[in-house]
Amino acid sequence: QVQLVDSGGGLVQPGGSLRLSCEASGYTFGAYEISWYRQPPGKEREFVARITPNIPSNSFTEYADSVRGRFTISRDNAHNTAYLQMDSLKPMDTAVYYCSTLISQTYWWGQGTQVTVSS
Repeated sequence: QVQLVDSGGGLVQPGGSLRLSCEASGYTFGAYEISWYRQPPGKEREFVARITPNIPSNSFTEYADSVRGRFTISRDNAHNTAYLQMDSLKPMDTAVYYCSTLISQTYWWGQGTQVTVSS
C-alpha cells in the first residue's frame, strides 16, 4: 500500500525558513516523480514544485513562479524521502502543504502539513 507522510510544518515569521519532509513507503520511491502542492485558506490546491526520478539520469526540477528562487525541492532515495526547503517565507505562503506521486494513473497524497507565516 502506497503511503506518503508529510511533516515539518509550523508557525514561522516572515523571512524565516522551514523544511518539509515527505516520507514514502509501499512502492519503489526512486522510480517515480514526486511533487509538492499547497492549499491556501479558502483557495484551491495549487502546484508548488516537482522533481523527477534520478534513476538512471540526473533529476529535473520545476517550480511555480511564486516560489522559484525561494523554495528548493530535493529527494533522498536511500531514505525514501522528499524535501521542500522553504526560505524567505511570506504570508502568502500560508497553506496546507501536501506531497504527491502518480503511480499507474493513480494520484497518492500525504495527509498535509500546515505552514503559517505570520508575525
